[in-house]
Amino acid sequence: MAMAQPFHGPLRVGTVNPRYFTDDAGNAIYLTGSHTWANFQDQGGTFPSPPPVFDYGKYLDFLQMYNHNFFRLWVMEQSRWTLETSDDLYWFFPGPWYKRTGPGNANDSLPRFNLDSLDDSYFARVRQHVVLAGERGMYVSIMLFNGWNVTSAKGGVGLNNPWKGHPFNKDNNVNGIDGDTNGDSSGIEIQHLVSGGGDGNAAVTAYQIRYVHRVIDEVNDLDNVLYEISNESDAGAVAWQYLMIDSVKAYEQAKPMQHPVGMSAMYPGGSDQVLYASHADWVAPANYSGDADGAKVIVYDTDHTAGIGGDEVWVWESFCQGFNTLFMDGYDGSAYGNNIEGFDTSLVVWKRLRAAMGQTRAYSLRMDLQHTIPNGSTSSTGFCLEPTGTTWVDYLAYSPVGASFTVNLSKVSGDLNVEWFNTLDGTTITGTTVTAGSTQSFNPPFSGESILYLYRHPTAGVDETAAPPSRFKLHQNYPNPFNPETTITADIPVRSRIELGIYDLLGRRVRMLFDGERAPGTLSARWDGKDDHGMPVGSGVYFCMLKGGGHSSVGRMLLLR
Repeated sequence: MAMAQPFHGPLRVGTVNPRYFTDDAGNAIYLTGSHTWANFQDQGGTFPSPPPVFDYGKYLDFLQMYNHNFFRLWVMEQSRWTLETSDDLYWFFPGPWYKRTGPGNANDSLPRFNLDSLDDSYFARVRQHVVLAGERGMYVSIMLFNGWNVTSAKGGVGLNNPWKGHPFNKDNNVNGIDGDTNGDSSGIEIQHLVSGGGDGNAAVTAYQIRYVHRVIDEVNDLDNVLYEISNESDAGAVAWQYLMIDSVKAYEQAKPMQHPVGMSAMYPGGSDQVLYASHADWVAPANYSGDADGAKVIVYDTDHTAGIGGDEVWVWESFCQGFNTLFMDGYDGSAYGNNIEGFDTSLVVWKRLRAAMGQTRAYSLRMDLQHTIPNGSTSSTGFCLEPTGTTWVDYLAYSPVGASFTVNLSKVSGDLNVEWFNTLDGTTITGTTVTAGSTQSFNPPFSGESILYLYRHPTAGVDETAAPPSRFKLHQNYPNPFNPETTITADIPVRSRIELGIYDLLGRRVRMLFDGERAPGTLSARWDGKDDHGMPVGSGVYFCMLKGGGHSSVGRMLLLR
């Protein structure tokens, strides 16, 4: 099972490579994972008896098993009814306004909502779900609204119309709020603003913003938070989403942490261009042509591009195009009572897709994503990541077939390590070192799709451009446990003679990573699991020792072969 990635503050759009988020430690973070509809609210065909409870811990185990680090936390706004069933016996619980104080009953035969009474247990659940995910090293995108739940125009005009169970339906609240101002049996208007930027329903918007602020109050202190304004709002909701994006940003600006805000594909009839024109930090478009240009962090979500679709080819191609990846996963079929073939977790296509997301993440942790960009023309396969620098070098090319292909290595010089990865069985083969400086031809050592990884990583380097740290500090290596490589960083506050070495359990030196004078800054060294003689060492516990400036410290590491 994958180890949790440590958090170093909230995510922000990278300034060097804005295709990815970065954290306070300067790490570029590639996000990838599976999300499923029932991962937040309990839902099912019975109520007021509790609907089936989703096993959230088991779900997190599932994500961690596949080495995923990201998912959306789904929110349904209505208490009852959904477009995905053919009857009226489907419930969602809890919701932000689910205190149900009355007087009088709503359409679902339970007491009406009092919109002035937010349910504390709902927001406590939001926090709990984010905290538990954070303990596994996972980032969570909190869905604030859902356009799928407010309109009958998408097919729900009969028994399964979700608007019948929405708190802003005039039949369901005691506050006199009527979200259906045009009388079309939908609440599409609650996500619309009138022409010219005015508020189409100021009272509704005020309740929505109050709810958003309450979510922010609950999770602002957590590092692993992202926000998504709404899932698949219709094309008329652009101005409303823009307002909500700005509202989240303005409210968080006065708080200790600021988190990324996202905008997703509009449906039906929406244009992805409105996503790129927004103030959102990240977007989940319905489609994208070519390599990511860095204008926005792009989360390529199959919910918008293929529904429950995609395969491992989609994952690797997306990774090589500079996208973050998110899979709409049927998981165990618990949502909406569905039990169709596409939700069968035993299907090989879904297992390979999930595995591919974890594999791309593993490579992202080995690469310097801050200085790696997509360039399909670099490889004859059309899918390739290439370096922007010449010292730390990473090329990763994806080949969907087992035929030979070329990679243009003219941007760098010197020798590069060669590694082949077999996506079918997860095996790695080390190839013969290749000399860069020109276009080279490569022949995969196995049939079918393959990954070619070419790299040259400096043994140790120091960042002298940042402000000097205030004290010596040896950071925990990452990843840990590791195989075959791990990165060790240390803060150097003053120019000093530094030793950074690896030792075994008996205190014997295994490898000296650095021995010499260093300027103030952050020292970074990568250990490839080999000793001073270039021979691989065995699995086990090793210690990294930092000495210098009268300081010494030791860190514990675990190598798993």
